[in-house]
Amino acid sequence: QVQLVVSGGGLVQPGGSLRLSCTASGFTFSSYVMSCARQAPGKGLEWVASIYSDGTVPYYADSVKGRFTISRDNAKNTVYLQMNSLKPEDTALYSCARGILVVTSGGTQGGDYWGQGTQVTVSS
Repeated sequence: QVQLVVSGGGLVQPGGSLRLSCTASGFTFSSYVMSCARQAPGKGLEWVASIYSDGTVPYYADSVKGRFTISRDNAKNTVYLQMNSLKPEDTALYSCARGILVVTSGGTQGGDYWGQGTQVTVSS
């Protein structure tokens, strides 16, 4: 069955860095767009980044552009989210999804399988 296992969250000071990993199994990883999203306390789901199946085209939300980098290793069935210059407003539960996420007036939608999420807390 399809599984997405997310790891790498934690507590970091403002300005610090973290790298999240999302390891997939149960499907042909190299055939799918992969996406990352987050949900802050009391807020809706927010799309963060997506990357095409071959890893050549990443897309970012404006809120993280220039600070976060999404990448993937298809040999390891893993997508990575490198987060630099972290801010307190980046505090959220981060997860990954198989497929494209779409930002609509009703919120972020899409992805047919999701990982369990990992908490990222940015605080001094």
